[in-house]
Amino acid sequence: MTVTRDRVPHLSASNQSRQPNSTTWHWHNWEGLPYLTCSLLDAWPHGFFTQNFSPKTPSDLVKILHSQSRVYRVKQVHGNIVLKTSEIRPFSTPEDSAITADESISKTLAEADGIITEKELEAVWVCSADCVPVLIADAETGKVAAVHAGWRGTAAKIVPEAIAHFVASGSQIANLRVALGPAIAGKVYQVSLDVAIQLGVTIAPKPTNPAELLEFLQQLPDAPVSPDTEPGKIRLDVRRFNVLQLEQLGVTIEQIAIAPECTYSNPTHFFSYRRDGQKKVQWSGIVSHKNS
Repeated sequence: MTVTRDRVPHLSASNQSRQPNSTTWHWHNWEGLPYLTCSLLDAWPHGFFTQNFSPKTPSDLVKILHSQSRVYRVKQVHGNIVLKTSEIRPFSTPEDSAITADESISKTLAEADGIITEKELEAVWVCSADCVPVLIADAETGKVAAVHAGWRGTAAKIVPEAIAHFVASGSQIANLRVALGPAIAGKVYQVSLDVAIQLGVTIAPKPTNPAELLEFLQQLPDAPVSPDTEPGKIRLDVRRFNVLQLEQLGVTIEQIAIAPECTYSNPTHFFSYRRDGQKKVQWSGIVSHKNS
């Protein structure tokens, strides 16, 4: 995996790395503001936007991707509910545009942590700080989904739930493309052992006691957990857990991309609740299309 830059200054070169699928992440510049895209999703207008766009909302950001798209978002609750666009109303009125993530969310917003499209030109959005923004697309149908996967949602298998929605609507696993955007990296994400256990049981081959489960996790290739110096704590890679869940569903590493950006370690471009303790977010979105 490589990272390229489109006239965006002051971005660290230390985040360049390569994965087996040679996916490329691109920095773009819109009116002086940087955002990321992933080559795995080049066929779809999409973006992982930075904190520099705040306080713009999806109703503003969609103009960068496709101005004719209908905007959909939900009230995120750290669960595993994925809704179809037909189950929620488009989020594009002037009143909607005035609502920001750190204000009281309108009661008209449905509670969920994922949205999957049903028609072309539907833009689906999730917001995040340290949690994982996941954008999924079907290369055959053009359908897309946006998923908010924090540790709680990952423990509840929100991404496999989204994949199940694709399959239920006729998608083939081999046609899916999954991009995991900027999130807190495992090397800096300290959690309790209980949190690691809750995520571990989602990928463990059989029921086991906590000690055996933690040992199993630490022995995995590219382990999703690592030791911490503080008793009762461990370092946890939420994105790695999501990759392992996807692989168990038959999604191959060639179909998955992971952004080489850590929200906690990059205060210039990303909000981080763990770092700052403030409820501020950045947005990620993708627009569906109809394949001919």
